[in-house]
Amino acid sequence: MIIRQERSSDIAEIYKVVKQAFASAEHKDGNEQELVNALRKSSSYIPVLSLVAQIDNKIAGHVMFTKGRVNGCDVLILAPLSVLPEFQRRGIGSALIQTGHEIAKKQGYICSIVLGSEFYYPKFGYEPASKYGIFAPFNVPDENLMVKFLAEPSSQICGTIEYPKEFFEV
Repeated sequence: MIIRQERSSDIAEIYKVVKQAFASAEHKDGNEQELVNALRKSSSYIPVLSLVAQIDNKIAGHVMFTKGRVNGCDVLILAPLSVLPEFQRRGIGSALIQTGHEIAKKQGYICSIVLGSEFYYPKFGYEPASKYGIFAPFNVPDENLMVKFLAEPSSQICGTIEYPKEFFEV
């Protein structure tokens, strides 16, 4: 498995991966692939943090971290994480997340925020965001909004998350 930054030549294949990955997902909006395309065109897009997992020259998974803000501080938003159904439960999602965290830390990001499974993301160090006074701008179960600090937690990072507008327009 190779984890690498996405390339412009990957865009059509990533679209299909995201669509297929969420087709049978328990929690989905049905437009995750459109969200990826919209975020890629936005000012929140961070090219080095849009990663693919490649197996035998096929893209098996994708993760995107984009810029958000909390109390005027830059944060990362992890969304979405996609792995083709036939490649799930093989550590691909874990490898994408861990590689993303390593790159983000080197880029100087303090934390990553995710709205996701309370059973999956804690194994990567994600904790309920409310523990740090971080909240979503919409109603969401407390256990599903999580944060992972990549550096020493900052008391300045508290308040309501400002998501990229594309999360609400797609």
